[in-house]
This record gives sequence, C-alpha cells and structure tokens, in this order.
Amino acid sequence: MSDADFTPLRVTYRAPKLGRTQIQDWARANGYLVSERGPEAPEITEAFFAAHPEILEQARTFEMVRATARTPGASPEDYEWQDSELGDIYTIVFVRGLDEHEVLRRLGAADEDIRMIEDGDRTYPEGSWIITVVRIGEWTIAIEDCGWRGLQLEVLGALSRDGGEALAVHRHDYAQHQVTYAVDGQLITDINPRFPIDRQGTDPDRLNRHLRELGIDPAADDSIDNPIPAALALASRITGVMLTPQHLRRPILGAAIPGAYF
Repeated sequence: MSDADFTPLRVTYRAPKLGRTQIQDWARANGYLVSERGPEAPEITEAFFAAHPEILEQARTFEMVRATARTPGASPEDYEWQDSELGDIYTIVFVRGLDEHEVLRRLGAADEDIRMIEDGDRTYPEGSWIITVVRIGEWTIAIEDCGWRGLQLEVLGALSRDGGEALAVHRHDYAQHQVTYAVDGQLITDINPRFPIDRQGTDPDRLNRHLRELGIDPAADDSIDNPIPAALALASRITGVMLTPQHLRRPILGAAIPGAYF
C-alpha cells in the first residue's frame, strides 16, 4: 500500500471560546444537575450550544486523522478498552524471545522482587514501581503501571539484544506519547503516535507499511485523533499479539521494584 492508495479518514472539530465554567454556570442556572468532577454530560453540552448558536458560529475549526484498519488485522477499535483498564500513564513493552522472569530482570527487577501481583498493588510516589508480565506465544508483554522504564533506550537495547525485538508503547496524558522499536540492541524507529511524521532512529521508516495499513500517511503532517489505540494496533500488527483485558487480570506474575519510581 503506497501513500497514494488511500485517503485518510478526517474528522472535523470545533474549538469554541468559552470561559472556564461557562457551561457549568449556565447548566446550574437552567436546572441541570452538574457533576463536580469530570466532563459535562453530552446532553448538557448539546443544550448549551443549542441555546448559544453564535458561540459555535465563531468557533475555530480544525481537522484530525482518525486511524482505522484498511487491511485485515488489528484495528484501533480493538483497543478502545485501554482507556478504562490501564490509566493515564503506562508503558507496554512487547519482547520477543525472553521469558517472563528474564524480561523482569532486564527491566531492573531483582529475583526477590518478583512475585504474584495482586489487585491492591499500584505504583505510588515514594513507593514501588509495579510491572506485570504475561506470555503470549513467543512474546512476553510487560505492563508498567504509571511507569516508563521500558521506554529507556538502554533498557530496550538490553531487552532486544542477541537478535531479539522489543517494542514499547508509552501513554502519558500530559507529556508525549511514544512508540519505540528496537532490534538486536539497536533503536530502529521512535514514533510520536500523535504526529507520526515525527520519527527518528537508524531506520525511521521501517514501520511505514503498518502505518499505511492503519490509514495513516507517514509522509503527511497530520495529527492523529486516536493515537494510543492506533499505537497498540500498530504493535499488534508487528508482533501478531492481540492484547486483551483478560491478559491483565490479577493475580499475575510481576515485580514490585522498591524505590524505582521517579
């Protein structure tokens, strides 16, 4: 599939200029029940703009590209669950050829750190760094709760050395998301899934075929509307592994690495 073989799926958004509490204040004044936490209910937002059409008329509009499968295989829709199951910050590392214990060791866990991780085990400041692992076929998948150790180049190099592969997908809601791919100890490509034209490495275009299969033009300066589901679908297409919520169920083998959080 070449860059000319498809037209990306574009979605248009409006960015109205609003005061910080303008919708909530209007909703309370008009008898709506307003939540003190989280976004406004869709019916409140729709009612507000129906009552203030001039705000939408003056709104700035912009386009984004929504990644979607163009060929058989993993789709971003397959990973819509990640938002509720994995949290705002995490790193998932797919490692070929190493078992669960060796992946944990190369991520920095001592043998005494490795144990079954329970539901109550979480990463907190000043606490332990929680990493869980699951084996699927020839790949071991490590999930870092609120962590990014597996994103570090020296760690990816250690996970992929001696002919191996390691692919990290990092979500960070107030920093940059990343997809980083290493083979035989070398960084092949590092991609910003929000802006895939932003990539680097010894072979930054290695994964372009997979990007095109997800409806992303790697040569275009596009912003991706669903970057993390797209990144996880990209990982599935590279590895042949489809991660599901069932693979995350605890108790599960992992490590609580003391003092690793930073």
